[in-house]
Formats: sequence, structure tokens, C-alpha cells
Amino acid sequence: MKKTLVSALSTALIVGAASTTFAASNPFSDVPTDHWAYDAVKQLAADGVIDGYGDGSFQGNKNITRYEMAQLVAKAMSKNTSGADKALVDKLAAEFSEELNNLGVRVSNLERNADKVKWNGEARYTYTSDRKEDAAGHKNKTNDDELLFRLEPTAEVNDHWHVKARLDASTDLAKDSDGDNHGKTQDADVSLKRIWAEGQYGNTNIKLGKLPMQLDSKLLFDDEFSGASITTGNDLKFTAQAGRWNLRHANSNIRTGLGNDNAANMQSVGLQYGKDKLSLGAAYHHLNSDVLKNVANYRNGAASDDAQIWSVNGSYQFDKNIGLSGTYAENAKADNFKKAGSVELNYKGAQKENKGTWGMYTAYRHLGQNVAFDPSYDGASSGTKGWEIGTNYTVAKNTVASLKYFNGEQLNNGKDAEKLFGRVEFFF
Repeated sequence: MKKTLVSALSTALIVGAASTTFAASNPFSDVPTDHWAYDAVKQLAADGVIDGYGDGSFQGNKNITRYEMAQLVAKAMSKNTSGADKALVDKLAAEFSEELNNLGVRVSNLERNADKVKWNGEARYTYTSDRKEDAAGHKNKTNDDELLFRLEPTAEVNDHWHVKARLDASTDLAKDSDGDNHGKTQDADVSLKRIWAEGQYGNTNIKLGKLPMQLDSKLLFDDEFSGASITTGNDLKFTAQAGRWNLRHANSNIRTGLGNDNAANMQSVGLQYGKDKLSLGAAYHHLNSDVLKNVANYRNGAASDDAQIWSVNGSYQFDKNIGLSGTYAENAKADNFKKAGSVELNYKGAQKENKGTWGMYTAYRHLGQNVAFDPSYDGASSGTKGWEIGTNYTVAKNTVASLKYFNGEQLNNGKDAEKLFGRVEFFF
């Protein structure tokens, strides 16, 4: 152990003396004995990443210099580490980057920042067969085939802030688009769906930009809005969000009233409690838009540009396999189709990392179109009520197949509504 330490010290001194470029701070200054780097090095030694310290004799009770510590880090960097050890090595490399550069170990800004941008996403194929009966009793059937490629980058700004985004490229296979229609309208669509800055300070999370809905994203708003949100708390979380929501993403009942301005001003607040097996929550949403004045059967002809929506939700996980959840919402400003709710029983669930895992569910949904503006359920759609069942299965690692079926009726005419949904997702 003494021989190794003397060797490391000698090497550090020789390289330091020969170098003409020094770190901004004195490279020969001591690393304080209470510095986190000592514990990190001890852990790497115990794991066998750093030779010569595996016997645990290095206790960090004697100060060593930053150059000596950089020499130990350089040893660790030369090993093919992974997992927790790699995270420790990366953290040490960032801490002693200037000393490592002076030792001839490349840790350029570009190399250090490479790990600050992380990418994930998915490619997926979706098939839907939607069947609805009109007022005259005629059944209308619509089949869709869609491919989607999604990228979701995350870039680290500093210890507190990240920038996140979502980029989607989709195409309708039924039109057999190749992306080149000789100047005509394209069947393929490429768009930047979301981009926001996100800050974390203890138990408080802040988001700014075009970001996902933070409240009631399943029952009411499976979408993004432009604005800001703040969530704070631990077991009991308070969330507030405000901004503008594009009504072109709402159900067809709302879109029929669109004019030149298709956005609604939106403010929401909510409380959510979650601990162990139980979760309970409540929220309030206020929307304001002239579009609502033109929506049929909204206020029985009396113009109103407001939506005031209250919601409650709850879930309970009986064991590792079985869970029950429910949610309800009502729009106090609507006279018709103003209630929405869902009750769902889940058994297990496909885990994309684990081949062979699977799950299934059954649910009853009632989705009034003047409150469930844009629900996320792939079976039941806004303006319908009925039963939905589904299953999912992990075919291979990061490859999940799902199948869903809905059978019910349309709320506005009581006629049949039926939907078959299938999807295969490839995650990366």
C-alpha cells in the first residue's frame, strides 16, 4: 500500500513539475479529509476498480493533494467500469478535470458535456378500427394504420436545471406516403411537440415552456400546453399550472367551434397524496375561450366562454399484482355531457425491460365530451360510455405489444360505439 501511494505521489509530482499549465486552483493543495472524493475512492478500491487499495487500508485520514487524487482517478478511468462504479468515476473525473488534463488525461469540455445530453424514444406501429352507428342506424367503420418515430432528448444545464423536448415524426400507412409528393401536401408529419426547461430544488419542481399537462392528463387532457407549472411537497404534493392550450387537440365537439383564435387560457391547481398503497387527489381547472360559445349543446344556447372543471381521483394497490383506480370530473359551466369518470381494475403489467412480463385490465368509462376534452384512453373516446378491456405483453426486451377493445354507446344519440386498438412499441 505504501509503495503504491509513494509511486502515485512521485508520478504526480514529476508530471506537475514538468507541466507549464496549472489548474486554476493550486493542484498541490490538499483535498480536505471530509471531501466526498475519499469515500468514492474507498468504494472504487473495495470494488477492485483501483488496484492497491483493495485491502481497505486507505482510510482517508491523511490529506493527499489534488494531483495525487487525480492520479487515482486516472487509474479508475482506464478501467471498463459500469453501473454505480461508472457513476462514481464520472463524478470524480468532473471534480478533478483540470488536474487530469495536466496529467495528460483528456477530459475536454466536449467529452465532459457528452454525458449531459441523453436520448431516449420509441418507434411504434398502431392499428385502430373504429365503428360507430349514426342516427339512422347505419354503421360507419374507419380503419387507420400509423407509424410513429419519437425522440425525447434531455440536456443537463446545471445541478438544478434540465431542458427536455419531444420530437415526433408520423405517417399514415393507409395513404402509403413516401414523404415526396412533388410539391403537394405531405401525408407524413414531423413536429416539435414539446420543449421545456425543468428545475428541481429539493421537493419543488418547476417547468417552463411547452410542457405536458401536470393534472388530469388521463381523463381530461392528454396533451401539452404552453406556460408554466410548479409542484411542491413530498407525500402530499401541491401543483399549479397556467398557460394556453390549443383547442385543435380537443374532441370534435369542441373543434367545430374553432375560429381564428384556437387557444384557451388555462389555470389549474391540484393536491395529490400518495404513500404506500394509497393515492388520493383533487384538482380544479378553469378554461376561457370564445370557442366555447360556439359549441353545440354546451349551455343550451346561452353563450358562455368558460369551463370550470372539478375532479377527484383515487387508487389502491392491493398487492404487487392487483390495483384498483377511479377518477371523476364535472364541468360546472356545461349543461350537457358535463360528467366524466373511469373505474379500472389492473392485473400485473408489461415491463419493457423484462421479456415475458404481461398485464391485463378491465374498465368502465363515461366520457362526457364537454368535460373530457382530450382523454388518453386508446379504447373509449370522448363522447362515449361503455366497457374497455386490454392486455399487454413484452415480446422481447424493450418491445411491447398491446391490444384493447371497447364496446359501448355514443352519449349524444345512444347508438353503438365500438373500437379495436393494437400497438407494437420498440423502445430505445
